[in-house]
Amino acid sequence: MAISNVQTAAASATAAPQSSPLVMRIIGAVALAHLINDLIQSVLPSIYPMLKANYGLTFTQVGLITLTFQLTASLLQPWVGYHTDRHPKPWLLPAGTVCTLIGILMMSVVGSFPLILLAAALIGIGSSTFHPEASRVARLASGGRFGLAQSTFQVGGNAGSAFGPLLAAAIIIPFGQGNVAWFGLFAVFALFVLYRISRWYANHLNLFKLKAGQAATHGLSKGRVTSALVVLGLLVFSKYFYMASFTSYFTFYLIEKFDLSVASSQLHLFLFLGAVAAGTFFGGPIGDKIGRKAVIWFSILGVAPFTLILPHVDLFWTSILSVVIGFILASAFSAIVVYAQELVPGNVGMIAGIFFGLMFGFGGIGAALLGHLADVHGIEYVYFLCSFLPLFGVLAIFLPRTKKA
Repeated sequence: MAISNVQTAAASATAAPQSSPLVMRIIGAVALAHLINDLIQSVLPSIYPMLKANYGLTFTQVGLITLTFQLTASLLQPWVGYHTDRHPKPWLLPAGTVCTLIGILMMSVVGSFPLILLAAALIGIGSSTFHPEASRVARLASGGRFGLAQSTFQVGGNAGSAFGPLLAAAIIIPFGQGNVAWFGLFAVFALFVLYRISRWYANHLNLFKLKAGQAATHGLSKGRVTSALVVLGLLVFSKYFYMASFTSYFTFYLIEKFDLSVASSQLHLFLFLGAVAAGTFFGGPIGDKIGRKAVIWFSILGVAPFTLILPHVDLFWTSILSVVIGFILASAFSAIVVYAQELVPGNVGMIAGIFFGLMFGFGGIGAALLGHLADVHGIEYVYFLCSFLPLFGVLAIFLPRTKKA
């Protein structure tokens, strides 16, 4: 596609979806890179039972590993997004993956808790440089179908998170910590993919400038926009505090309550994360059609009946409910990100950085606090307490309606 044609499409206020194979290939490539990025990240919680046994860690220390990773992944993201909104840096995409590669190789050989934290921090830094720029590339290649592009990008990450525990159960758990290094091969492949994406991005910076210059069309005051962003932040808080109970501790919950093996508990975690991937994929396109606000309402508040029941059922229904919860809860994030980007146009990277950062930050803080609660009160108490978090979804009533919401 000629650059002039891309510019013309971007300049339209109601851009039509582009069907160019090149654009769709870029969206798919960004989703693939996101899959690899999050697959590598998912190695951390997948090997927590092994690390806990090998190094005699407490649940609080397990939570601190997650906190270290999540904070390095979250604190840098808004700043990376803010800077690259004004000064785009295509080379950051492959550069961030180098940090991820170093971190995952370190994780395979470290022999102490402080070095585990350092390796987790490096993986987090790689993530913080990846998400804002990759999210912007997906939006630039969307042809106006922002929800579809964001969902496709996000579902790549969710798919990676789902397959990570399966691969960890097959490669790492039976054979030991040193086999974590095999995941470095995925990072090397991601470097190649992201290098190709960065070249496309560098050749389409004019499209970036046109989209960055678009003015707000929602007609909302600055105060109204700020309050809406605060509400979205609280919804992300409730979603990812609850998600942290699954990503970090679901295997422990299943092992303790139902006496499952580590491998069997990993399969249940895979089912949950697979449902998260499916929910993410459908959430964005549905938001394009019926509005972001409706999807946010359904996803956060609508999951509450299922989370409230979960701590009181047997293994069969725990498996069923975990899939239902994962699917419904995951449908919100793409809608939240695109809704926020429509509230603050021209700041695609910063908004993506803030909300991906909040996702990692709340997830990390949640993991640390929930780990401490598990040490003090037991793992089953954690799931009882977290079952009330989706009730925060009632706050969606305060979100203003925009043209696309």
